[in-house]
Amino acid sequence: MKVVLAGLGVAGFSMYKKLINNGGLTVAVAEPDAAMKSKLEGQDTPFYLSFEEALQEEKPDFVVNVTPPMVHTAINNRAFDLRLPVLCEKPISFDYGESLQVVERAVREGIPFMIAENYRRFPYIRRLKTLLEEGIIGRMTTIDVQFYRYHHTERKYTVSLLDDIAIHHLDMIRYLTGREGSRIFARNFNPIGSWSSEPADINLNFFLELDNGIAISYTGSIASRGPSTEWGANWRIEGTEGVVQVTGKQFTVYRTDGSEPVKYNDFSELRVTDTLTEFLSSLQEGRESESSGRDYLKTQALAHYANESSRSGKVTDIVLPAW
Repeated sequence: MKVVLAGLGVAGFSMYKKLINNGGLTVAVAEPDAAMKSKLEGQDTPFYLSFEEALQEEKPDFVVNVTPPMVHTAINNRAFDLRLPVLCEKPISFDYGESLQVVERAVREGIPFMIAENYRRFPYIRRLKTLLEEGIIGRMTTIDVQFYRYHHTERKYTVSLLDDIAIHHLDMIRYLTGREGSRIFARNFNPIGSWSSEPADINLNFFLELDNGIAISYTGSIASRGPSTEWGANWRIEGTEGVVQVTGKQFTVYRTDGSEPVKYNDFSELRVTDTLTEFLSSLQEGRESESSGRDYLKTQALAHYANESSRSGKVTDIVLPAW
């Protein structure tokens, strides 16, 4: 299969290495910054300054979109014009209405469209999901999530904890619980002493209620000094028969039946695929991918209504697309 990779920034180059190491793919790159070509030194990968030229010359079987978020929609729609499947970096778009339109088109025209959501694919999260489904702590009741890092990074857009990182945690909430959001009360803000002197969403607090009554509390910061959490955050998941504490990339289960706590920290026997492998498998098997555009839109809805709540200062109902 032949693929055009759109974008060769930090995330794009990481995806490029996965593509060329796949073995069964012929890769071409479209990147408007000519200086980025130096990253391909020693490789015979075709390099184009124009995405359109890459499409016309290479005639790919699919597209991987790792451009800046404000460019996503143009790339996605052009690929859809040619009925090409797309694996797109999150978010679909920073504009929720635009995201709705993009996903609606992909669904209407039957074009495979997947968002590269990777946090839910961490081995410890996959194992935790299985245990929760087996009822290791009974029925889940409340979840507390804490995320702290000092994440001062340059982007071609304003970095936001919610839109850039916490959206991963929102997706993990959906994945681990198997439920959708019902209403949310959130506050985005730039704390005193932040690395940003401009208005920016550096810290985030929210209370989220799911459609089965599970209550989620979240505290996060990308301007935090001192010890950092892992990117996946720390979690405390309460259930009717116990609790799970997730710290780093491991977790411990405490049950109310008097049994000894059980720590889970070895996931070497667990077979977990990355987003690229899942996308290719879904194409080969003719099925909808995990974290497809249609599914991921429900995660982006949580981020959208969190922003709405923060702006209004009110509890906000979450309305998911009817289709």
